[in-house]
Amino acid sequence: MEVSQPRYRLGVDVGGTHTDLVLLNTSTGELMVEKVSSTPHNPALGVLNGVSKFVARGVDPNAIEFFAHGTTITTNALLEMRGSKVGLLITRGYRAVQEVQAQARDGNLFDYFYSKPEPIAPQSLTHEIAERTDYAGNVLIALDRETVRIAARALREAGVTSVAVCYLFSFLNQTHEEITRDILREEIPGVHVSLSSEVLPRIREWARMSTTLLNAYLEPVLVRYIAHLNSGLDDANVGTQQRFLMQSNGGVMPFKAAMEGGKTVHTLFSGPAAGAQASAYLATAQAPDGLVTLDMGGTSADIAFIEGGVPLEVTEGMIARRQIDVPALDMTTISAGGGSLAWVDASGFLNVGPRSAGASPGPACYGRGGTEPAVTDADIVCGYLNPDYFLGGAQKLDSAAAHEAIRIRIAEPLSLTPLEAAAGIRRIVDMRMADEVRVFAAKRGVDLSAFTLLPFGGAGAVHAAAVAEELNMKRILVPHRPGAFSALGLLCTDVVHDYIRSELRPLANVDAEHAEAIYAQLEARALDELAAEGLDQKDARFQRELDLRYTGQGYELRTPLDGLYADKLTADSVEAARNRFDDRHAQIHGHAAKDRAVEVVSYRVRLRVAVPKYVPREEAAPIKLRDVASAVKGSRQVYFDGKSATQATVYERDGLDIGAKISGPAIVEQFDATTVVPPSWTGRVDTNRNLILERGA
Repeated sequence: MEVSQPRYRLGVDVGGTHTDLVLLNTSTGELMVEKVSSTPHNPALGVLNGVSKFVARGVDPNAIEFFAHGTTITTNALLEMRGSKVGLLITRGYRAVQEVQAQARDGNLFDYFYSKPEPIAPQSLTHEIAERTDYAGNVLIALDRETVRIAARALREAGVTSVAVCYLFSFLNQTHEEITRDILREEIPGVHVSLSSEVLPRIREWARMSTTLLNAYLEPVLVRYIAHLNSGLDDANVGTQQRFLMQSNGGVMPFKAAMEGGKTVHTLFSGPAAGAQASAYLATAQAPDGLVTLDMGGTSADIAFIEGGVPLEVTEGMIARRQIDVPALDMTTISAGGGSLAWVDASGFLNVGPRSAGASPGPACYGRGGTEPAVTDADIVCGYLNPDYFLGGAQKLDSAAAHEAIRIRIAEPLSLTPLEAAAGIRRIVDMRMADEVRVFAAKRGVDLSAFTLLPFGGAGAVHAAAVAEELNMKRILVPHRPGAFSALGLLCTDVVHDYIRSELRPLANVDAEHAEAIYAQLEARALDELAAEGLDQKDARFQRELDLRYTGQGYELRTPLDGLYADKLTADSVEAARNRFDDRHAQIHGHAAKDRAVEVVSYRVRLRVAVPKYVPREEAAPIKLRDVASAVKGSRQVYFDGKSATQATVYERDGLDIGAKISGPAIVEQFDATTVVPPSWTGRVDTNRNLILERGA
């Protein structure tokens, strides 16, 4: 009997300190996990190092038939302002839009010294072009092509490598922007061009311009990276062309779509989105009342809410003080990771972050030359981490270096013992995460009392119980492989593309045929792009939405049309959309103005193409449970209160059978993470091998 060769699907999540890889054997359902150091100077190298480790374990790279990748490369490039030199072409008379920006400002509203971020395209690289389209998409002034050529030559001489084009009302008629792109490519060979009519075809001039500028600034960075990674995968004999990149909206897009341009801004929350997607897909059944996710890695902690099995989503956001209006999972990020550095300020106060030790040199305990103490060093001093079992023993941690860094940098300046200083570091970072969750919940009207906390990332389960206690949460779900959970999320999603077109009009004046025509145009564009990406159009599924608002409002609500039509929209569909909008407005804002006229602001389409996913398999408890004592590795002193030692039992997680129960104080160790179980908590292993912790149970 011939034995079939195994086939694999690979998910890769690149973090600030470690790169996590999860390999799924599609025949057996077995998961293999690798964790390697990230390579900040070129993240592709860390990815390829991880792939080589699988190959060394006997995996045939040609048998990898699917590759999905979550990355923070565009986010980091923006935070560190390492993008490209960008030029901007705008309609004559509107060169000040980038300087004026919007009325809103971040931070303290009463800060007299507030200054806006530096423009991505300075005035010296901003050129006005004679052209004009009106609010209905009619051409009032034809495009002056010679002016475009003159501007292109000036930008070429200035060394510009990427150009943003943002003409007035181009979202209603993109002809002038398309002609401009053709001229730019003639005059500046190899230039990247971002058209606002493609990046964000919707109203609000500054939001559209800001999003387009961000795309132009970061697109060359992403394209270079993807090209390098593509080449490296080819050299490593990973033959599949099913190569995907995680997007901010929780879906993936093919590498080809990212390299062809116009979609770079959809990757700015790529890394954190994978973890939230994994939480929604894998853990909702175990927490039907809702989830708070806590993804604590090496440099940051990402927080999201999952309600009804779906992550909350937004269409407008800020990153690095810059506006970006594309669909994204509703998440918040704070500088609270294992590599976050502790320091004493000039006033003698202890601080943690925002600086991080990163992958190199890393925390002092990594032994790579780092002398500043990080959160991981504090975890070692308090006894939470085993220096001899980091990454399953593959990396030894220097406990003495952790103690010394905290003693010199923190304890002595504050007249504390190293233990007190370490406990203070942990307390600050735990309180910061709890406060962020509390504020995040209050803004969105979420009652945390019935929610389950889901920690993942390398450090999430170490700090989860302390965060839960601060929030008065009583239940924690630690996934089977918490350190690689985000990478697993890349095997749990579909190809997703979002499209939008703005057209302001009273809903009462919108007939069903007109709306259907707009949706047909958006869907035709989506199918064309799908074919260009090498995906089968027969697999496409569409979701339609309307952005609606009451007349006079300055904001709108996304109103899904699911269930309101069959093949085409009808007059009844439009009326039902109005009623659904009233209901959503009442749900979100507490009231509905049913006697007020409603306006259509934008039409939205989401394209979804299902791809094969990881399917978790429930396991039955063994007929005869192994004695929990067989999983005990020993015990060690842990300082839960930062003062007195508590003897905690240490378990090997893979030694705990389904149905096994443990009681705190305990430490549960595994290859990719450590779980802390305080004295007042108990734990049990469910049929999906999640570790369920409950307080006071």
